[in-house]
Amino acid sequence: MNVSHKKPSLIQALLPIFFLVLLLFINVKVFGDGASYGPNQVALLLAACVATLIGLSLKYKWREIQDGIVSSIGSAMSAILILLLIGALTGSWLISGIVPAMIYYGLEILSPTYFLVAACIVSSVVSIATGSSWTTSATIGIALIGIGQTLGINQAVIAGAVISGAYFGDKMSPMSDTTNLAPAMAGTDLFTHIRYMALTTIPSISITLIIFLIWGFFLDTTAAPDNIAQVQSAIADKFFISPVLFLVPVAVVFLIVKKMPALPAIFIGTLLGGLFAVIFQPEVTANIAESEMVGMMTKIEKESHVAGKTEVSALSLFAGVTKSMFQETKIPTGLKLVDSLLKGKGMQGMLDTIWLIICAMIYGGVLETCGILKRLADSIIKLAHSTGSLVASTAAICFGFNLTASDQYIAIVVPGRMFKGIYKERGLAPENLSRTLEDTGTVTSVLIPWNTCGAYQSSVLNVGVIEFLPYCFFNIISPFMTIVFAYLGIKIKRTEEATENKSI
Repeated sequence: MNVSHKKPSLIQALLPIFFLVLLLFINVKVFGDGASYGPNQVALLLAACVATLIGLSLKYKWREIQDGIVSSIGSAMSAILILLLIGALTGSWLISGIVPAMIYYGLEILSPTYFLVAACIVSSVVSIATGSSWTTSATIGIALIGIGQTLGINQAVIAGAVISGAYFGDKMSPMSDTTNLAPAMAGTDLFTHIRYMALTTIPSISITLIIFLIWGFFLDTTAAPDNIAQVQSAIADKFFISPVLFLVPVAVVFLIVKKMPALPAIFIGTLLGGLFAVIFQPEVTANIAESEMVGMMTKIEKESHVAGKTEVSALSLFAGVTKSMFQETKIPTGLKLVDSLLKGKGMQGMLDTIWLIICAMIYGGVLETCGILKRLADSIIKLAHSTGSLVASTAAICFGFNLTASDQYIAIVVPGRMFKGIYKERGLAPENLSRTLEDTGTVTSVLIPWNTCGAYQSSVLNVGVIEFLPYCFFNIISPFMTIVFAYLGIKIKRTEEATENKSI
């Protein structure tokens, strides 16, 4: 910190936090479900203004604060680009029949009673294979939401099952960025970290699966058989359905398993979706472009259009694929339930989420630059005397960074740097720290509406964070599991030096 800068008091550090919480509470009361489509963005900017005024009073220059904001937004740019491409991918996978095929075949395989536990397991497997909870939700997650809705299951509960499985896989996959980042910050190696993390993660996912299994026996699925038949019939009437359509998602998973970065892999998946739309669903694709093409039609084409005929031309196919990628796409079938499933967001549909992320990163950037986050963290560290309280403090700070800095990477990197020396001084092996960073920093990010992860999952699965939060059992249980292990002294590994000193 620059010598001319003053250190914020605890009251000064807490003021922008309390101000934001108050505004968010008011927004929920006034705007309800619409709070994330503008009001919360304004709240984040106003709270950032409060933090900026505090920073200026502490002798920070506006230029420093502005640079901090730009740096913070820059750190989220990868997430923003992925969001845009995911919007395009959902559109192209819809009109190509990939998502409808997933729903169609999924309805034949998945039993209503065991659907929630199966959804969690399937999401876990895909996430372990890809190393990405985001990719899991954007591919199999969307299909599972559609299948579950058809079976008459609450959409928020389905999202909870998908997210629980996706984050379990994300944590345990050696290909996950956070799973590599946490041990790097703590000072241990990847596979030591995964083995040690499994001690708390396996019990957490086991409890989660038991909850979803029991839940399934109490679901009212009396209307499911009729819904299944209606949905499958409506989908088959509209799309060409074949297992060959699964070649695209399999190709995307293969590319990610082969360690291709997420952005090019998703982009390739989007283009393949568009290609499959042209090959297998030409009429659907042309219909998407129909309204856009009327002004370009010849007299003969217009007469065909009025007569209810769809003119399939190269131009209409190009327009249909392009339109599905950049704006919301709907495939009408005449069946309300199916119409609610057959929707693609396009890149335009992601703009509210991107707006929220940018505002959140502005807020987090000001707090970080002005030393407010560090001041809050230092206050919590002072309370940590035992191993249990140290782990609890680490977990609290990880969650706090997810809440205030709005980014899971910051919630892993900053606490990792802060606590690395403290854990070493107290004779605790670095894997204790890396496990806590993942058990809290990674999994709680999705539970916060303005965090990049919460905003992303809400946008992709089309369920509000506050709605799915109570059902993300794995994400809720994980932080408590790691704290309980620490307080009870279960599998708390000591450094060799500490072990030797204890034996002397």
